[in-house]
Amino acid sequence: MKKLVVGNWKMNPTTLAEAKRLSDLIKKGSKRIRNVEVVICPPFVYLATSDKRQATKIKLGAQNCFWEEKGAFTGEISPKMLKDLGVKYVILGHSERRQILKETDETISDKIKEALKFGLQPILCLGETKEEREKGETYKILEKEIKEDLKKIPKTKIGKIVIAYEPIWAIGSGDPCSVPDAVATILFLKKIISQTFNKRAGKTIRILYGGSVNSQNAGDFLKERWIDGLLVSGASLVKKEFLKILKIAQKI
Repeated sequence: MKKLVVGNWKMNPTTLAEAKRLSDLIKKGSKRIRNVEVVICPPFVYLATSDKRQATKIKLGAQNCFWEEKGAFTGEISPKMLKDLGVKYVILGHSERRQILKETDETISDKIKEALKFGLQPILCLGETKEEREKGETYKILEKEIKEDLKKIPKTKIGKIVIAYEPIWAIGSGDPCSVPDAVATILFLKKIISQTFNKRAGKTIRILYGGSVNSQNAGDFLKERWIDGLLVSGASLVKKEFLKILKIAQKI
């Protein structure tokens, strides 16, 4: 199975010209990349600038969506709108939205359900805080999140979801989770999915690692058979750095 590498640009860059330049540089630099599925998730305002008819190996992703198709929801973006723009993936449940914008497991579950309805592949983010980790509550938190976030999803559609394990304490800290800990946690998530849904889902669901990923540590994570790819944030905004990660993924 191809490794999946997702670039989350968050609220960057701050101008359309910069976004186009970065996108073009990554597209040009990744032309020779083989056997890697690449997804770029820019801010909403830049999604429509990507020509969905353009031949490119890079798939388009969004950073969020709403749980309704349309209606009187000022400022929100529906999965149907994203689908029309050629979006293939959508990040949901990111810790920044859970913590800063107070998103709940209930609303995240609604968003996943609606995204699947329109053929988008949700990338569900799960992770624990430093305090929760120090208390030994990592698995407890992750089990709660995964069960609550997927409770409205039919068993037949679980395989269409991608999970990203992103320990909150590692995001942007420069201190990633150790590879053995990441593998152990991912195996735990697969176990919970197998028990909650079915064994096949547990075996086939793709689980990524995210949190201070860069070209220096990407290979250590990617070489592990249980880690299906990476969710990259800061490094995805640096052309040379992101392309290095893609080249590493190609060699695995």
